[in-house]
Amino acid sequence: MVLGGLGFAEGPRWHEGRLWFSDMGAGHVVAVDLEGNSVVVAEVPGRPSGLGWLTDGRLLVVSMRDRRVLRREPTGELVEHADLSGLASYDCNDMVVDGRGRAYVGNAGFDLAARPRRVRPAEVVLVTPEGEARVVDDELVFPNGSVVTPDGETLVVAETFGARLTAFTITEDGSLTDRRPFALLEGAAPDGICLDAEGAVWVADANGTACLRVREGGDVVDRVDTGRGCFACMLGGPDRRTLFLCTAEGFEGAAIRRRTAAIERVDVEVPGAGWP
Repeated sequence: MVLGGLGFAEGPRWHEGRLWFSDMGAGHVVAVDLEGNSVVVAEVPGRPSGLGWLTDGRLLVVSMRDRRVLRREPTGELVEHADLSGLASYDCNDMVVDGRGRAYVGNAGFDLAARPRRVRPAEVVLVTPEGEARVVDDELVFPNGSVVTPDGETLVVAETFGARLTAFTITEDGSLTDRRPFALLEGAAPDGICLDAEGAVWVADANGTACLRVREGGDVVDRVDTGRGCFACMLGGPDRRTLFLCTAEGFEGAAIRRRTAAIERVDVEVPGAGWP
């Protein structure tokens, strides 16, 4: 284990020798090194989720409840980078920021706590480095974790309630085209994802207790059993061969209050690639 006692960890990112993540349960963005030394780098009352960096090194953070992307200035101050409240149909969640500083932000599309659930497609919103925002897809079923390939030309999105990974071609202006299946994962709920150097995707399965390594086409070629819920993953460490896993008993209510969520780690053979 890297770090325990968390409310609910999401959006793990390896950056400048540390793992950065959002403790959604505490409203904190945290950075932790491999020895478990951690520091709170930002407080986000609107509940933080996806993380990424602009090309000048400034941190971007999704503020879920108010559907905004915040930017951390060199002074440490958080300011609004983009207001997505008029574009996202429900609370925003995960985000990937590519090598040009363009952010792709998903949202649930509906109230997860409502019964019966009224599942419907949701938007992927592109936020430019200048903070301009527009919808680039509105047909994914809970677009969640996302990755961008090393050449910057392909976006892969986890559809949590679609039980699949879906790929797009990224055009020059950041728009998405050529929507196509990357992997069908029947029975799974793909949450956070990360990409490796062989083009396979590690998928945290929010429906189960494992992280799955999936090749394009849907073959599951490896798995790490976590023994409890696995909600996000990231390849990092000095050689990007450490798979960090965000585990928890659950993502709401009493599970968060018990603060039993954790960051765990396991070594893998194939290093990470692309973004995040």
